[in-house]
Amino acid sequence: MINSVGANASDDSEVSHRVLLHGKTGLVIVERDGSVSWQMPWGGIHDIHVLENGHLLTRQGSAKVVEIDPATKAVVWEYDSASANGNAGKRVEVHAFERLADGATMIAESGPARIIEVDRDGKLLHEVKLVVDRPNPHTDTRLVRKLENGHYLVTHEADGIAREYDSQGDVVWEYEVPMFGKASRRGHGPEGFGNRLFSATRLANGNTLIGGGNGHCVLEVTPRKQIVRQIHQDDLPGIRLAWVTTVEVLGNGHWMIGNCHAGPGQPILIEVDPETNEVIWTLDRYDDFGNNVSNSTIIDR
Repeated sequence: MINSVGANASDDSEVSHRVLLHGKTGLVIVERDGSVSWQMPWGGIHDIHVLENGHLLTRQGSAKVVEIDPATKAVVWEYDSASANGNAGKRVEVHAFERLADGATMIAESGPARIIEVDRDGKLLHEVKLVVDRPNPHTDTRLVRKLENGHYLVTHEADGIAREYDSQGDVVWEYEVPMFGKASRRGHGPEGFGNRLFSATRLANGNTLIGGGNGHCVLEVTPRKQIVRQIHQDDLPGIRLAWVTTVEVLGNGHWMIGNCHAGPGQPILIEVDPETNEVIWTLDRYDDFGNNVSNSTIIDR
């Protein structure tokens, strides 16, 4: 079943969610009762969105952003960062993108180290250069989001730093994820350790919520870089965090934590009340979806 109730979760069996995720079978929608209502074979991704029209925005291959009509499973729009707007011949990977309110699409291009906004025809509307200390097309960026003030909140995986850029590309705030006095360890699962962060979300209170990647953590950080809430690898009873990916804030204020590469017996999604660290709901479908569920989104939040 979709709910994991017991030592790991609240005993409220009514808690459940509809989830869009990418697993070993491709793109999947899991219903509240645990059934799979929709699926589509698809390669690996690092970002996914459900648009207002019900279409999906995700990645195809390493550098193409596509919009999919789930009713027909057809790609109805695409933009190829490997060749468009000056990138021909360059090494390019795309790990983050977003459809903006004006209809443009924001794309973070690792390799060229820039954020672009393009219209429906692929015309370049805006470009922002990124600061990257350890340049690599695979790790320049992970998730990137445009903020309400027009700035961009960027997670630089290999740098271990979340940076906020203004619309002209100036860094106006940054936060380096600490190592908490530990040495780095190789590995993608719970055995590894580092500060290769995956996601950052600006909260309504002005703080920033960090999905700490191979640091096995979730951090809420103030503008002055103070940690006011934190969850580490073994803080949740019966649960071991591995590569922490997307952290969504639900309508009830709870955090939905993506737990990738955690292995069998561990949930791939964990809903937590950040006020108490109580686990409210988990999704443990290792046998169905595998060990590499790197991205998901809650459809009913």
